Amino acid sequence: MAGGSSSTNPPKPRKRVEADSVNLKRARDGSAFARCDECKSSVPVALIDMHSCSLEAKIKMNLEAQVVEKPAEVKKKPTERKKSASSGASEPKSKKRKLTKVKDPNMPKRPQTAYFLFLEDFRKTYKEEHPDSKGVKELTKDAGEKWRSMTDEEKKPYQDRAAELKEEYEKAMEAYNAESKEESGDDQAEELCDEDA
Repeated sequence: MAGGSSSTNPPKPRKRVEADSVNLKRARDGSAFARCDECKSSVPVALIDMHSCSLEAKIKMNLEAQVVEKPAEVKKKPTERKKSASSGASEPKSKKRKLTKVKDPNMPKRPQTAYFLFLEDFRKTYKEEHPDSKGVKELTKDAGEKWRSMTDEEKKPYQDRAAELKEEYEKAMEAYNAESKEESGDDQAEELCDEDA
């Protein structure tokens, strides 16, 4: 039988060999790459000998490279990994928490864009035309297609309304910022009075 089938010759199992230590060549900064001064290219430190540049550049890069010995990590079997992962779950995890700004409830909300003002109107008409449709995905897809197909003249009422809302927002923000400056000034004045006493 020519071209025998793979079912008759199963693949041989591969043997894993544990290394005692691993010698790694690294640049002085610990990087695995070094920059060749002559051709300005990034060269893997382990392959400096094969770099096709002048002999002087190779020698210089070789001198800058250093051999770093790292002990080989003993690989755990899959069952050991699962056990260690489940035992680590009982310990508290130390995650870095993001510092989030506390939002002031008195701060004015940002105004809606022209598209979102259009979307409010479109949502009402879409619900009337498709009362059984409850999918948000189809609604937003249709709204996006309609918005793109609209001319500038058709978009103008929404853009004008958005501009009005933006002006109102800017006025409200100016008033809010003025209030917050006054309050911070009052707090500083109180602190100065406390220090004097």
